[in-house]
Amino acid sequence: VQLQASGGGLVQAGGSLSVSCAASGRTTNRDAMGWFRQAPGKEREFVAAINWSTGSTYYSDSVKGRFIMSRDNAKTTVYLQMNNLKPEDTAVYYCAVGGSTSGLRVGRTDYWGQGTLVTVSS
Repeated sequence: VQLQASGGGLVQAGGSLSVSCAASGRTTNRDAMGWFRQAPGKEREFVAAINWSTGSTYYSDSVKGRFIMSRDNAKTTVYLQMNNLKPEDTAVYYCAVGGSTSGLRVGRTDYWGQGTLVTVSS
């Protein structure tokens, strides 16, 4: 499985930005995809996850109500729409594939994509 993330950049606080992640290869028995982020000097943390089959989504408390994760109908690409961005959202954002959303939420991942940098200026 290969994951290609894209769409990061620089945005002012209060603005919006979208990142995407395209998956290729065999994803058999891996029913979830998620986003994580790592800010400078901090550990990587869970941001959001989506169930490939049902489209159900889960968010960390820090982004709930501001970020929206979705997938395309072909279930090969996921998106993270980030609204009302805050300086503390500045991080490298990584996508990952896992067996379940519950697993992703506790960091159980099977594959990682390369990160894409999101910088929010105050």
